[in-house]
Amino acid sequence: MIPSQAYKPEWSYKSLLSFRFIASYFLLYIFLMFASGLFESPFRWIGKTILGLDYKFDVNGYGSGDNTYAYITLFVNVLLALLISLVWSLVHSARKSYNKAFYWFLVVLRIFVILAMFLYGFVKVFQIQFQPASFVKLLQPLGEFSPMGLAWQYMGYSKGFGMFAGVMEILGGVLLIWRRTATLGAFIIIGVMSQVAMMNMMFDIPVKLFSIHLILMSLVIFMTDYKRFIAVFIKNKRTEAYDFYHPFTSKSYHKTISIIKKVLLPTILIAGCILGYLGQINISDINHRPTLYGIWKTETFIKNNDTIRPLITDAFRWRYLLIERKDKAVVKTMTDKLVKYTFITDTTQNKISLYSEFSIKDSLNFTYTSPHTNLLKLKGKLENDSISITFKKMDLNKYPLRARGFHWINEKPYNH
Repeated sequence: MIPSQAYKPEWSYKSLLSFRFIASYFLLYIFLMFASGLFESPFRWIGKTILGLDYKFDVNGYGSGDNTYAYITLFVNVLLALLISLVWSLVHSARKSYNKAFYWFLVVLRIFVILAMFLYGFVKVFQIQFQPASFVKLLQPLGEFSPMGLAWQYMGYSKGFGMFAGVMEILGGVLLIWRRTATLGAFIIIGVMSQVAMMNMMFDIPVKLFSIHLILMSLVIFMTDYKRFIAVFIKNKRTEAYDFYHPFTSKSYHKTISIIKKVLLPTILIAGCILGYLGQINISDINHRPTLYGIWKTETFIKNNDTIRPLITDAFRWRYLLIERKDKAVVKTMTDKLVKYTFITDTTQNKISLYSEFSIKDSLNFTYTSPHTNLLKLKGKLENDSISITFKKMDLNKYPLRARGFHWINEKPYNH
């Protein structure tokens, strides 16, 4: 039903109908992806009146692409595409083909998918999307992870696996740049994004709609050449060379476009690598490790001159002090409650400004001493209480997610 990219003076009736709907649907999808917020009032009315949604929902989604507003937008997208394709068919009932329109529609699809693949690819290659387990995650019981959180830790554990996934996405995007390799690029993207879409669905990751649409867009590109694919890979037959339709026949035009592609591709790849590397440096703890970096386990906790015993019912006593980011710290109490603190260290005076986000800022209200690298003592005043704490530094190599590397030889499965 989807026509090929070769010129045909007359299309079949099914090809005409399918093109009108597919073009209407995907062009609307791309438009509404960026502009749906402009139609909040009518979309909310549709959600309430037509879809019967009687609960409150936010348009923003806070990073979720599968929120209620996204599904209302999808509903509108489908209805409008059906309406437009119907009117289009009535107005152009005598039209025999859409060779030029189909050419530019595929150009738009390819550009959109290429940009998506480059974006998702580079944030994986440089471990921006999926990061290694933080100190908080290392101490969090497995049963407390959300499905999405578990998937994030799974992907973030192995930089090599993330790089492989990212490279495959970038490769698919690169191959879409040239029409003669677009079928292969679309085929790769269908495979890569099918795995992503399945992970999104099975691990409750709210990017299901977008990942599925990337698969569908790639499928449209692939289907323009599926007959040759079937002839070679399924039927094991010879196939003819593809005669691509071009709306412009000027040699200078095609030469200019070829030069632009050859210049833009390395430029985009180099820029992506630079921006990805800078982004990785910015979020990685390797280049931002504070002076007292580490997981510190409380040995003794003295509050107002009273030594507090380590009872698991005590919501105030500190169990761990997690110092992973500059000027920040997280305290895990005996009840496993997490409390975020500002933790500004003055190494010249061995003093610390320590205060929670809900308390009044104190200036250098703690002193610290570290007789050796594995011992830390804090003493000072936190709000209205005098506090004295002794910590022992945890060995990060005791956590397999931090220490377990790659092994060619495994005498037994290391499945802990």
